[in-house]
Amino acid sequence: MTPTKGGLVIGAPASGSGKTTVSLALMRALARRGPVRAAKSGPDYIDPRFHEAACGHPSINLDAWAMTPDRIRLLAAGDTPLIVEGAMGLFDGAPPQGQGSTADLAVLLDLPVLLVIDAVRMAHSVAALVGGYVHHRPDVRFCGIILNRVGSARHEAMLRGALDRTDLPPVLGAIPRQDQINHPSRHLGLVQAAERSDLSDWLDRLADLAEAHIDLDLLPDATPRPIECGPRTPPPAQHIAMAQDQAFAFAYPHLLADWRERGAQISYFSPLADDPVPDADLVILPGGYPELHAGRLARTQTFLKSLRNASKLSDIYGECGGYMVLGQTLTDAQGQTHPMAGLLDLDTSFARRKLHLGYRQLEARHGPFAGQWRGHEFHYATTTRAQGETLFAARDAAGDNLAPMGLRTGRVCGSFAHVIDRAV
Repeated sequence: MTPTKGGLVIGAPASGSGKTTVSLALMRALARRGPVRAAKSGPDYIDPRFHEAACGHPSINLDAWAMTPDRIRLLAAGDTPLIVEGAMGLFDGAPPQGQGSTADLAVLLDLPVLLVIDAVRMAHSVAALVGGYVHHRPDVRFCGIILNRVGSARHEAMLRGALDRTDLPPVLGAIPRQDQINHPSRHLGLVQAAERSDLSDWLDRLADLAEAHIDLDLLPDATPRPIECGPRTPPPAQHIAMAQDQAFAFAYPHLLADWRERGAQISYFSPLADDPVPDADLVILPGGYPELHAGRLARTQTFLKSLRNASKLSDIYGECGGYMVLGQTLTDAQGQTHPMAGLLDLDTSFARRKLHLGYRQLEARHGPFAGQWRGHEFHYATTTRAQGETLFAARDAAGDNLAPMGLRTGRVCGSFAHVIDRAV
């Protein structure tokens, strides 16, 4: 199996450096020239939807901790350039040694890194920073540097002068500081792409910035080699009913594509629209933001009644936000408690927020996701009461045992973990 050739990986020294802004600007600008594909390093539901809007093509998640190398190469393969947005700092990954970092992904795919530097409050010291990153790992290749949030022409000249060294990659662009291009966020990251009515105009403004301030002709333009076969995840059922709307938006496209590839039928419905649950072998309530719509979900009649009826005939699985909706109550950030489906003996609350974050090694004996999985947990909800049989035995990324995750009652189960791929 041949490594992907072509495209690039966009990395940075730390979160908040402007990776997403630069990634979207480049994706939109390059899409004006011809087809381009996008991907996100690591577990992320939100950024890929922005990628899709920028490129006009589906974006994929490539997770160097949760996925095997062959799995990643299969997903990344294609006949057009691939732009990968990194996660966190370039060398940041899972404990104990940073496994699964953006750098690991770049090496696995044999793609060069475009390093984004937040130039605010920095001048000549930028050379030491860039030099440290460029020479930290000999197996990581760099194709250039983007200076982000540059304050003035004089500031840019100082930065470029400091970086004009033969042992450093070329500066391919300098983007001026512009607060009006910032995007609103909430506790799990950016506001979702579907919630922004001016999304296309905003992306065009970013692309205009890229065309004006980045030398696009110097970016790598080779294309990945297609790979015809590789590992795919079998479907948990042959007919799957999948909730999909602004409250239930977090499903990984690579899993859905695998299931369809293996012949599964996926039917979508909207709990927020009070749709009935379609007849299916398995009903999935994925993650999302049910806490923002808890009152509306509690007032649905058709959805909740049909979900309860479906639990007598079909398997039901809830993931993170969907897991909370399967419980007895959900308390929102304002302290108001809303009744949920009542299919699991579970109460959750956002009135007492606590961050739960990290990769998870999961094993279930029963249910639609029986077996060993790699996944992640990322939420601020607090479990105030949970009673019943647990669903997953869990370990963290380092292999240390965690408390069991989730609940199972009859044909209904769920947990706060998001499954990414089967463990091998």
